[in-house]
Amino acid sequence: MTASTAKSAYWAGLRDGLPFVFIVVPFAVLFGVVAIDAGLSLAQTMGFTVLVIAGAAQFAAVQLMLDNAAIGLILLAALAVNLRMAMYSAALVPYLGAAPLWQRAVISYLNFDQNYMVAVAKYEEAPEMSVNDRVHYFAGVSSAIAPLWCISTLVGALLGTAIPEAWALDFVLPIAFLSMVAPMLRTVAHMAAAFVSIVVALALIGLPAGAGLLIAAVCAMFTGVLVESWLEGRAA
Repeated sequence: MTASTAKSAYWAGLRDGLPFVFIVVPFAVLFGVVAIDAGLSLAQTMGFTVLVIAGAAQFAAVQLMLDNAAIGLILLAALAVNLRMAMYSAALVPYLGAAPLWQRAVISYLNFDQNYMVAVAKYEEAPEMSVNDRVHYFAGVSSAIAPLWCISTLVGALLGTAIPEAWALDFVLPIAFLSMVAPMLRTVAHMAAAFVSIVVALALIGLPAGAGLLIAAVCAMFTGVLVESWLEGRAA
């Protein structure tokens, strides 16, 4: 490993992360607008987005705030939505587990859907990469997304209701989730979990304060585990 290969890995990651800018920017602007509308101050909105850096959990929490849900339910919803980050971290261990502690700490802070998805795909495609090159690649992807997430949230929070409704920024939500989820439906277990989550969420759409989404998420996780275990048993 040389400094030149690490630098090349960083720029490759930055390049591969740039396409997500077209989704992350309006997504973050929309969060800034929604958070201010929900009653959060500018400082609270920016603290939220800088500390969490997880759009799905942030939107889930703010939506529950708008529904006047109890604080315990809001925290539970955000935790449930972000449980996938624990799975992302576990999946990154074979590739980045040997990195220095401070690098792993930074990666854990910056670990979100887009850079995880792009990084793992790259690591699987290029198993010859050194640990240091993998770290620099991850940093490159994150550099293309994380700063813009925070800056765009600030823009949305400052503009607030000044953004015309005709811009229809809310269309970004389904597109963002589809762009992240669709490429990851690689196995029968993934597809079964996605199908169950959709069916249960629609069936329980009338429950208050987003409780249906929490139940759907739990059902999806159990479905994925059961199907994966069943397939492994058949293979054995």
